[in-house]
Amino acid sequence: MTQYILSRVFQSLLVLFFVSFVSYALIGLMPGDPIDLMLTSDPNMTAEDVARLKALQGLDKPLVERYWNWLLGALQGDFGYSRLYLQPAEDVLIPAVWNTVKLVGIATALSLLIAIPVGVFAALKHRTWVDYIISFNAFVGFSTPAFWLALMLILVFSVTLGWLPAGGTGEAEGGGFWVQAQHLVLPVISLTVLNVASHSRYVRGTMLEVLRQDYIRTAIAKGASKTRVVFAHALRNAMIPLVTIIALDIGFMLSGALITETIFAWPGMGKLIFDAIMGNDYNLALLGLMVITFTALLGNLLADIAYAKLDPRISLTKGASA
Repeated sequence: MTQYILSRVFQSLLVLFFVSFVSYALIGLMPGDPIDLMLTSDPNMTAEDVARLKALQGLDKPLVERYWNWLLGALQGDFGYSRLYLQPAEDVLIPAVWNTVKLVGIATALSLLIAIPVGVFAALKHRTWVDYIISFNAFVGFSTPAFWLALMLILVFSVTLGWLPAGGTGEAEGGGFWVQAQHLVLPVISLTVLNVASHSRYVRGTMLEVLRQDYIRTAIAKGASKTRVVFAHALRNAMIPLVTIIALDIGFMLSGALITETIFAWPGMGKLIFDAIMGNDYNLALLGLMVITFTALLGNLLADIAYAKLDPRISLTKGASA
């Protein structure tokens, strides 16, 4: 186990290095740079001012040299300053990470608590009206655009009924825990509905496949109760493919739900990275992309370890697919 984890850590470091270089190169190829944007907003700047500022920021050097200087600084914990927020990039990113963890973390937990029993129940009632209703609702939820669902929630619960706030976090108004929780309700519902639709269909499909296996029929033939067969045998093995989806959700958690965060004015990772890219905020955008990559790699490693715990037949020393 230790050897496998060390091997995966080494592979992850190589992936992080490759992704950081590609991301830095792509961002550097975007038209304009922070100094050019300053020039367009300040007509009094001269060519000498532009040259001096670019030299100060290192923008007059080749791309590879600029990346190397950034990498050396990042290894020492210096990720540069955010041009948009005039703060160290990590100071801007940490609050956005926490906001996204709250939003997507709660939505993911609720969706699993709902989707797993719903998917199992649909599989047990295969080809009955219960299964058809659950599958139909899952198709509807899966096909619903995220922006439309968010707008409908705002229209009904904020505009028409006036029960819940339409956006924001409530922190700017000095609201306490209850006020901030109210601001979380609508975006959490929006993400939960979409996740339940996809997760419940996945649980239903894997449960149907597991219930057809020979060892399930053997357990039933030996007189095992239906509850034991479903929860001790079938569900445990059906969870193995679902672990992959959960691991991908971990990466999605910090990348944020851009559409949902934008519509509900939720200051999370997705919106922050989008704003940083559009504003040519190199340091902030690159740091955000690196955090997302690291989280996705960590999620895949945790998925492999979970495979071995759920099914002893899976050996990490021989490699597990995430």
